[in-house]
Amino acid sequence: MTPATGARHFASDNYASVHPEVLAAMADVNVGHDAAYGADAATADFDAAVAAEFGEHALGFPVFNGTGANVIALMALSPRWGGVVASEHAHIHRDENGAPERVGGLKILEVPAPDGRIDPASLDAWAADLGDEHRAQPLVLSVTQSTELGTLYGLESLAALVDRAHALGMRVHLDGARIANAAAALGVSLAEACAGADVLSLGGTKNGAMGAEAVVVLAPDLRDRFAAELPHLRKSTMQLGSKMRYASAQLTALLTSRDESGEPLWRRNATHANAMATVLRQELAPLAADGVLRFTQSTHANAVFVEMPRTMAGAIRETFRFYDWRPGSTHETVEVRLMCAWDTRAEDCVRLGALAHAAAHPGA
Repeated sequence: MTPATGARHFASDNYASVHPEVLAAMADVNVGHDAAYGADAATADFDAAVAAEFGEHALGFPVFNGTGANVIALMALSPRWGGVVASEHAHIHRDENGAPERVGGLKILEVPAPDGRIDPASLDAWAADLGDEHRAQPLVLSVTQSTELGTLYGLESLAALVDRAHALGMRVHLDGARIANAAAALGVSLAEACAGADVLSLGGTKNGAMGAEAVVVLAPDLRDRFAAELPHLRKSTMQLGSKMRYASAQLTALLTSRDESGEPLWRRNATHANAMATVLRQELAPLAADGVLRFTQSTHANAVFVEMPRTMAGAIRETFRFYDWRPGSTHETVEVRLMCAWDTRAEDCVRLGALAHAAAHPGA
């Protein structure tokens, strides 16, 4: 059955519409002619916004999508014989059709992460391969914040992981598809949420943009080399936009557009999405208390992971779209992911909860 039109679905924050302030920023640069390929005023504004947010040493390179950002970042950080240590759930491992391996020529080295977070001790096993010509060299750690399972690294735990990787001679890439949600939940800046990572894939599309991400070089010692190399990598991987002003304007709006209280747009959007996930979990909590369903992960940001009867999932899907994550603990159950976005409404969360209650107690 086709879900009702006009609903705010829970399949992905990619489903959400573009924030009006982002659209307005794009309209502002949609005047006359300007130079192509990033030599435009809007991209200069983005460069200034990156320096203000991440430090004067930081460099930003707008790209079309998150997969492109991840591939470019990893290719820049590792030679062709390199390996990338990543969580078993990592986007680069599970959800990007092997792009880092197919395009970047890099081997993904999986580590277990039951709640999405990597234990620093798990890096040691791969580090034993350093210097062995028969093994892909573990030269990069890729870590996701917030994780693919909706959990967060605390700042101290992420810093410990980054420090351990650096001590082993690894560079650190941070997949920040939802870095805004992490920073908002932790109450810190975007830079602080990176906890010393070397390169960031800065997500915009999941946080209210139309379609814009960026590779942000954070490590000061990489600035000069990457300033020379990343333009070539971006072009050769088909991520260089000719009318870059439109991508740059989106990202600059997220970083700099502020409300009356001074809150930037990225934080406002992420805070709301996180809050809606809390509401949604609260609506489902009575059913969890009754043993009808089971939360499978903590809700730290804007995702709720829950195992529920397949019949319940089917009933809810008559109104709302969402994704099955994996089979449940029995044939009759399934684990689903419910994702909230900047435009999710509290009434949508309440409605989904009501549908779940009705499926659990038909005729009540």
